[in-house]
Amino acid sequence: MSVTTAETDLPRTSARPWLALAILALPTLLVALDSNVLFLALPRLTADLGASSVQQLWVTDAYGFMVAGLVITMGSIGDRIGRRKLLMAGMAVFALASLACAWATSPIMLIVARGVQGMAGATLMPSTLALITNIFRDDKQRGKAISIWATCTFTGAALGPVLGGVLLVPFWWGAVFLLAVPVAAVVLIAGPILLPEFRPEQAKRLDFVSVVLSLLGILPVVYAIKVLSLGNGSPVPGLVALAVGLVFGTAFVRRQLKGDDPLLDLRLFANSSFTIMLTALALAGMVLAGTALNVTQLLQTVLGFSPLASALWFVPMGLCMAVGTMSTPALMRSITPRTAITGGMLLSAVGAAVLILVNGEHGAWPIVLGTAVIGLGAGPMFALGIGLVVGSVPPERAGSAASMAETANYLGGALGLAVLGTIGSAVYSSDMSGVGSDQAQETVAGAAAEAAQLGADASAALLKTAHAAFVSGLNTVAAVSTGVFALLAVLAGIYFQRAARSSAGSGSSD
Repeated sequence: MSVTTAETDLPRTSARPWLALAILALPTLLVALDSNVLFLALPRLTADLGASSVQQLWVTDAYGFMVAGLVITMGSIGDRIGRRKLLMAGMAVFALASLACAWATSPIMLIVARGVQGMAGATLMPSTLALITNIFRDDKQRGKAISIWATCTFTGAALGPVLGGVLLVPFWWGAVFLLAVPVAAVVLIAGPILLPEFRPEQAKRLDFVSVVLSLLGILPVVYAIKVLSLGNGSPVPGLVALAVGLVFGTAFVRRQLKGDDPLLDLRLFANSSFTIMLTALALAGMVLAGTALNVTQLLQTVLGFSPLASALWFVPMGLCMAVGTMSTPALMRSITPRTAITGGMLLSAVGAAVLILVNGEHGAWPIVLGTAVIGLGAGPMFALGIGLVVGSVPPERAGSAASMAETANYLGGALGLAVLGTIGSAVYSSDMSGVGSDQAQETVAGAAAEAAQLGADASAALLKTAHAAFVSGLNTVAAVSTGVFALLAVLAGIYFQRAARSSAGSGSSD
């Protein structure tokens, strides 16, 4: 890819690159916020639209699945037609889809609108990161810019429930989606002025066969994981979907390895740093999203906090994640990336372990402590991991590398909502077996609705059992998260040790 000199030569000392970064931070924050903004709105949304537990999971993760399924394609399209052009188009569609979400009249309509949001979100994330990589050519400035971008991404995801809770006080649940409208207006007006375009002199044709194969490879697999993890009914549909996804995924891989200009440059996976960080980002995103979903529900359904109070209790996690991400460049002056990432993952494991001990009898403080420690420890992984992924490829392939990083992040987050959310639900249903109606055995909100129709003693007994079952589900999710964080710490330690040995001969170290 080549671009005109006038478009790329931005003065390093001018304010324009940083103003461009500010504009790019807006869609970054928005997409991250939207991944989790519904957590605190779920109880009210469920009651208003009559959503089942399965529909609740689809509402929360349809967005992430579509981002994961299309971000590879969108990153490649941006490399071909221009990254600013793709960003502008995606921002407009995202705003329109958000309006449809806000005024959805049924669970199905909301799920579909969330899917369209995800399609648009898939255009925004690789575009913003690729533009940052091209705008900031100086290594130090680019590292700082990517750290700021990473802070927006993961702090936005952590603060999504907080902002959602604040909006739920004066407005209805649909208001959480309307944030996209003013953000889109600012980006669409200021973007063409402040953001340079990066595009090839001659755009290469998009390989539509690869686009179709990538979708048929990813979406059936994530659908299969969701269906099989629910454990309801026959496993045949899930197994068939898994087989279909693997077949098309294999065909996609073969086509990419043979093509001269692949949609996804799989040869990048020969770089062990690239592969390790993609895997780590996916796993870390999975446990963060799954834990956040269960914690936000616990604050409302078991501890009885209002959406606003629950939002305020969730603030420390977002703040600590911001601190962990933004402080990483400064930490690199005194410690190695190995120490930062390995130590951060161990710290997150400790935070997740705190949630194993939560029993609902000591208020929100243990929950706040655990989630805050998780957020603080995850900061270095996200700050360094994303920079390593994007920095390991030439600038002309930045869009593709960014799309892979976002695929790992959002696929991990979507799987966290589906798999860990399902684990929590399964434990709840198991503990509630034989207690109350089918509605009460399905969700704690259903148990609360049934309890409202019973006498005082029966109501208290049902709620006590339901709350204990929900807490047990959270404890199980926390145990899984603790194990994943500990595994990431071990793998990171092994990787950096080997990397140090291999680079010792050239005088470099991690």
